[in-house]
Amino acid sequence: MTQSTEHGANPGLPLDGVLVVDLSQFLAGPMASLKLADMGARVIKVERPGQGDLARQLYLSDTDVGGTNTLFQAINRNKESYTADLKSPVDVGKVQKLIERADVVIQSFRPGVIERLGLDYASVKELNPRIVYASVSGYGSAKAWERLPGQDLLAQARSGLMWLTGDAEHPPTPMGLAVADMMTGHAALEGILAGLVRSLKSGQGALVEVSLLESVLDMQFEVLTTWLNDGQKPPARSKISGGHAYLAAPYGVYRTKDGFVAVAMTPVERLAELLHCPELAGYTDRKRCFTERDTIKAILAERLRTETTAHWMKIFNAADTWASEVLDWPALMETEAFRQLDFIQGLDTGTGKPLRATRCPIRLDGKVIKSSVPAPTVGQHTDAIEAEFLLNAS
Repeated sequence: MTQSTEHGANPGLPLDGVLVVDLSQFLAGPMASLKLADMGARVIKVERPGQGDLARQLYLSDTDVGGTNTLFQAINRNKESYTADLKSPVDVGKVQKLIERADVVIQSFRPGVIERLGLDYASVKELNPRIVYASVSGYGSAKAWERLPGQDLLAQARSGLMWLTGDAEHPPTPMGLAVADMMTGHAALEGILAGLVRSLKSGQGALVEVSLLESVLDMQFEVLTTWLNDGQKPPARSKISGGHAYLAAPYGVYRTKDGFVAVAMTPVERLAELLHCPELAGYTDRKRCFTERDTIKAILAERLRTETTAHWMKIFNAADTWASEVLDWPALMETEAFRQLDFIQGLDTGTGKPLRATRCPIRLDGKVIKSSVPAPTVGQHTDAIEAEFLLNAS
């Protein structure tokens, strides 16, 4: 393990001293290294000279802070940038020297590329037998699809996930986040942490392989297990107030006089009592809550429309009912609960105005984990890294 440095180091965190060489781009691999950095690891991001990670050119909006888009800042804060032309044998040799000192390597090249570069697991293991090597792909060992583009929306489309969101008349609906990338990043993180435990205990490294498709399939484990054992009936989304294709009424989101409320797994007869809605009182049989789901939801929707969100939430909260107002981000951040989470941190971009970002969601020893180190500029740390690791030495 390396000693702590000023770049992203946070002495006292569990992964302080762990060196990660991140060859990945976009979101899945960099998300795994981001979480490692949050927990104290030193992450050296290897980028192509000039252009860097292609995610530097991917904008979620027209927001640009200090010449860097917010997407790249969110994924790559707290890391160092080292530039190397991986088509150059000299630069590949430098990366190999860096890997000799590393604890973790992450890569997300398309199939066959990493082998041509000589930075595949078999080659890296010869340099560093204790390395934990994480490989991120679109479709894993599915050879029939391995040459297809491994991208979040496409992985969602191929996984069956899009038939679970929305109401019955809606077309296949993707989730409004890059969930395939994010879940793959978390799967990679889990594998890396397990590999580090083995490496530290026995000196034996590990090859961790994750894919977008498998990660999204795993995210569906509850409903897929049901589908595999219920005669493979297709998911049935509600006609109204969709919330979950496999859950009975009242589960869903409902319009009120001035907003929306979400109602989870509350007995329908209890709702009949709380809402003074006698039309719901007869639904005591749980099977009817499945077979007559849309009828029940239509009655509930009509009743909830008659009063404001605040009116209903006062009733629901007093009765300790599984229900919530539906907040947008401004409303969420005005709540006392959100302020108590202390979930926003400032990244020092050198502009005089910190870039606001979310922090690591984990608390350790009762304390939140924050860092003000922003995403690096392309090659910002190249010279310092080459000097520290003697990468130019023959």
